[in-house]
Amino acid sequence: MRELVEKAAVLHEALPYIRRFHGQVFVVKYGGHAMLEPALRASFARDVVLMKLIGLHPIVVHGGGPQIDERLEQLGVRSERLDGLRVTDARTMQVVEMVLGGTLNQEIVSLVCAHGGRAVGLTGRDDGFVRAERIERMRTRSGREVDPGRVGRVREVRPELLRRLVEAGFIPVVAPIAVDDAGESLNVNADTVAGKVAEALGAAKLLLLTDAPGIRGRDGSVLSSLSAADAARLQADGVIDGGMIPKVACALEALEGGVGKVHVIDGRLQHAVLLELFTDRGVGTEIVRGPATATVGS
Repeated sequence: MRELVEKAAVLHEALPYIRRFHGQVFVVKYGGHAMLEPALRASFARDVVLMKLIGLHPIVVHGGGPQIDERLEQLGVRSERLDGLRVTDARTMQVVEMVLGGTLNQEIVSLVCAHGGRAVGLTGRDDGFVRAERIERMRTRSGREVDPGRVGRVREVRPELLRRLVEAGFIPVVAPIAVDDAGESLNVNADTVAGKVAEALGAAKLLLLTDAPGIRGRDGSVLSSLSAADAARLQADGVIDGGMIPKVACALEALEGGVGKVHVIDGRLQHAVLLELFTDRGVGTEIVRGPATATVGS
């Protein structure tokens, strides 16, 4: 009986959030360990299906760097790296499209459908809904400037296709491949695509799954909440570093573009999406536009 009462308490805690977010769009960037471990993959699929069933509208944007590396190796394709930056030449771009837009995208679609959802896989090439321009020069870790090849910067997201899919009851699963004005495919950072999709659809929230418990403050503790201004200061001071830098930059740009909140959460935790959205405590770091000062979480 005690266990049943505890389950009822969980549902009561979730109810205000379900009511508040009903009918709103949530963009989830899916990547890291959450894409690799079977238990986490199943947990993620159940989370987004449940979101849809209770009246929220999730849109999944996925990465796939490790899977691309594995496929390149299997095919014997040499992918040049310059100080950690992968140069995406024409052959490498073919593999990127094969993995991101083909195998991996359809695996996620099948997983969502297997857990009771209705999912549709697509890339930014479909209906040309993610438009980008080629990045001519990028800076490597050592400070060198190089031509990264078929790597793009998102210029525009045309949200009509996604809106139609959402309204028809589907969960869109988007691979981060864009198209330029010449009709050529461009490889685009998945965090960036997720942020731009969230902006274009006026999403209530953008959730970035990571392999970290959240954003850490000056004392090393995970922050449960911080303002955009706080995040910018921590980044400028070097407190936010490494792989968290592009995620925070993506979060700040999304907030500026009108997204309600951005959440950086640990994808290594089962049901991380539901725990962050529907519990008072949450399991990651939320970044908000307001002036609130950083709050330390557990």
